[in-house]
Amino acid sequence: MKLAQKINPPLEELNLRLLGQMDYAASFRAMQDFTNARTPQTVDEIWLLEHTPVFTMGLKGRHGTLVDIHDIPVVYTDRGGDMTYHGPGQLVAYILMDLQRRNWGAKRLVRALEQTVVNLLASYQIRAEQRAAAPGVYVAAGKIAALGLRIRKGASYHGIALNLHMDLTPFSYIDPCGYPGQPVTQLFDLGIHRDMQSLGQEWLKLLLHELGYTARLISSDLPV
Repeated sequence: MKLAQKINPPLEELNLRLLGQMDYAASFRAMQDFTNARTPQTVDEIWLLEHTPVFTMGLKGRHGTLVDIHDIPVVYTDRGGDMTYHGPGQLVAYILMDLQRRNWGAKRLVRALEQTVVNLLASYQIRAEQRAAAPGVYVAAGKIAALGLRIRKGASYHGIALNLHMDLTPFSYIDPCGYPGQPVTQLFDLGIHRDMQSLGQEWLKLLLHELGYTARLISSDLPV
């Protein structure tokens, strides 16, 4: 008697956008516009980019009036979570996925995104972990990746930010993701001295694998 073989579902094609460094507000508006305009036939996308220095506040502080911290602008967003910092040297992956079409839940997407960072660090013999009550990825020295999503029309946007080699000082001006005293670290301080492009390629392979995608189109522009 032959044992039934497990058949993995076919990979779904997506569009990949490598956007370089850009203003946060521009990418935020583009994600909203993309999600509002998408149909059941719209191809999913991943956007990889860096941001110019900015603090972003999630829904917990959506009605705030703070406009800057130490001359760094604050942008109020519609993602989950509290306040975090984005800046050069941090790689951000925005995931524009049709969860309804793929029969995924938000928790599954969160765990899959976190797992890509855990797997990346494991390839360098660094132990990382996920925490059920505090989304993101953590190592012994502190938080190394922050995560926040928005689900609208059964589709996701926003995503996950991984600290590579950046100025961590602005994190000391806030309670990262709403947790007072939360230490923050980065790959460079863990001995991973890779440039943004090569590290981004490694992480992208893990993202595509964990999310079940293959890249169809590579662009350096936002969708029109």
